Amino acid sequence: MKRAVVVALLLLLGWLVLYPLVLLLAESFRDGSRWTWAHYAAVFASAADRSALVHTLVVAAGSVVGAFALGLPLAALVARRRFPGRRLLAALAAVPVVLPPLVGTLALVFVYGEQGLLARWLRAFTGAAAPPWRFQGVGAILLVHASTMYVYVYLLALAALARVDPRLEEAAATLGAGRWRRWLGVLLPQLRPALFAGALLVTLSALGSFTAPYLFGGNFRVVTTQIYASKLNGETGRMLAESALLAGVALGLLALLGRERAGPSGGSVGVALPGSGLRRAGWGTTAAVALGVAVPLLPQVLLVAAAFGLGVPGEGFTLAHFRRLVTEPERLVPVLNSLQFATAATLANLAVAVPAGYLLARGGPARSLLSLLTALPWAVPATVLAVALAVTFSLDAPSRGRLLLVGTVWILPLAYFVRNLPVVARAAAAAFAGLDPRLEEAAATLGAGRLRRWVTVVLPLVWPGIAAGAVLALVSALGEFVASILLYTPRSRPLSIELLARLRDYDLGGAAAYATLLLVLVAATFYLALDEVDPR
Repeated sequence: MKRAVVVALLLLLGWLVLYPLVLLLAESFRDGSRWTWAHYAAVFASAADRSALVHTLVVAAGSVVGAFALGLPLAALVARRRFPGRRLLAALAAVPVVLPPLVGTLALVFVYGEQGLLARWLRAFTGAAAPPWRFQGVGAILLVHASTMYVYVYLLALAALARVDPRLEEAAATLGAGRWRRWLGVLLPQLRPALFAGALLVTLSALGSFTAPYLFGGNFRVVTTQIYASKLNGETGRMLAESALLAGVALGLLALLGRERAGPSGGSVGVALPGSGLRRAGWGTTAAVALGVAVPLLPQVLLVAAAFGLGVPGEGFTLAHFRRLVTEPERLVPVLNSLQFATAATLANLAVAVPAGYLLARGGPARSLLSLLTALPWAVPATVLAVALAVTFSLDAPSRGRLLLVGTVWILPLAYFVRNLPVVARAAAAAFAGLDPRLEEAAATLGAGRLRRWVTVVLPLVWPGIAAGAVLALVSALGEFVASILLYTPRSRPLSIELLARLRDYDLGGAAAYATLLLVLVAATFYLALDEVDPR
């Protein structure tokens, strides 16, 4: 039975995860029926493609710097200081990790864009006709990335600092080391694994970033937007070559940084007691942390307020934007589409990730391959994954493992399922790894069959961890933008695409209403899942 499950999982994941990527690579060397290097030659000969690759690396490096500049000081203050409002601000600083990235990006457009709230306020105050600035280019992209990706560095550094024994720092102070020397000589070596993990997450996120470069890049193109431009221009071979190169860069950096992260950590990490090692600080520290938290969160607060007409020049409090969602049924179609697609994808994630997580936690001869297949959708940029699925499922050839799904409503749920599979699979694996196998053995000793052991013993104990992963997958699918813009059809138009369309039409109130509705859906998902994740 177990062997049959392993074989079925490997075949399914090989078909849906590995096969599309291999097919993308193979098709990038084909022109019709013949093999060729022409697509790669065209990419390397193109000044636009070479610039896009350099821009991508610059954005990745700048994003790491920006994320560390915001996330590391916040983590240090929260972890090492006791100040008024510490618990609240610590929780608020972590909020972006559970919010759809599209909402955070659009909130910055909404506030800082040429037609955003700040520009409108200044134009209303000065009477100027033209926008006061152009929120475009590398600076705008890096601001968005720093505001949304700092949370990786913040959470990992915060957890690492909580494990550092404060007596190490006290001993260094006793020996005469100053504050900066203690940080450089004592704390940073202890934080090295966490900092490399944060750098890895930010780097991979920035390499695959599409939303911010698409909205703010202008003439500053990165590889993901270059792939999209090739798709729009009908240059399929070039699009495939660009996608394969981006996947190669991402996987190469993952291997390089992953090997570095696996190196020595520089020392042992102690376990700090709750609240130990905290120095008292005053309202100045509170103000500094609040300012750091306000950078990513204030635009989202203003976005929600604008949905009700608050803060928008020429408008007052109104429910008109939400009323249209009820009185104009066509406005609800994208919302219902996203709910249906996200729910279907998450249920499929559960069906595959639960047995996969069990096998990952319990080990076996196929564990390494299963681990690779469940990690690939996270390691490969979302743009590349969407292109690979589009190539694979654009042809009706079942004998070759290819079905005609592009242009149907099924391609988006499939893309959401594949993209979020690592989240649920890793959550399930962690939950099963924390389960004492002796409990299952005891149930078997008492005569319980395999199915009964699973239903009455195993699943009730691991379900909170699995449910947490499923909630994150559902939230991610609700706001998914990259796969949506590459694969949607007018019939399957999801919420994220409709939100962008409203913003492009300068319907700021309508866009804000959709964004607020998306945030409400996310909050409702977490609230309804609270009893499952934490039954206490």
